[in-house]
Amino acid sequence: MTSSSTGAARRFFIEGTGAAGNVIEIGGSDAHKIAHVLRLSVGDRVEIIDSTASEFDAAIETIGRSVRVTLLGKRDVRQTTPASLWVDVAQAVPKGSRMDFVVEKGTELGARAFVPFFCERAIGRGVGEEKIARWRRLARTASQQSGRRDVPQISHPLSYDALLSTFDNYDVVLFAWELAPPQALREALLSALPERGEVLAVIGPEGGFTHAEASAAFERGAVAVSLGRRILRTDTAAMALLAVIGALAS
Repeated sequence: MTSSSTGAARRFFIEGTGAAGNVIEIGGSDAHKIAHVLRLSVGDRVEIIDSTASEFDAAIETIGRSVRVTLLGKRDVRQTTPASLWVDVAQAVPKGSRMDFVVEKGTELGARAFVPFFCERAIGRGVGEEKIARWRRLARTASQQSGRRDVPQISHPLSYDALLSTFDNYDVVLFAWELAPPQALREALLSALPERGEVLAVIGPEGGFTHAEASAAFERGAVAVSLGRRILRTDTAAMALLAVIGALAS
């Protein structure tokens, strides 16, 4: 039976710009999902989003090791209010698979990009191309699941000095620090966040930032924010900050 309803579960991203009539080949995990998870058939509909965030209805033509679909035309997407704040997360690379959690859940909470970095007390080391590729796959899958029309960018890890040099690219840099003045997070963000603009949320490692690192960030214009009286794990801290920013900006 052919389905005309796609939904987030049937949303797939492609590189480049699409146009009605184009035949697109989908491979890898997306092809596996179509054939073996969703169990779709020839003639079923999926939703395709290209690199310009244009959405297309598409019909499955063939299913095998890869899936071929034909773009039927752009979707009439309901107008929504554009985002007023774009939040990038600079995350000190944590140990184990904690960065997987940050990328997956941070994508669901609306982060525009993730900037992994190393500092003095960062435990996670040895980030190679394979791990970065995994994070990008997780961001892509989380974008599909949550109904996003874009996939967050994930850069190669930066040194702390290189991270500091990016601060001038943002309207506000929020520096989550356990020694920040004890002000309620909501009040601190209402004071710090602009109505519109680009925000960088800087999250430290398991052992926290050194005083020298914090001082260097404040000299660059970062705003210290407290996440409360409890010491949060590094991956929890990112989610707490994104959730409150999202609530205030909605």
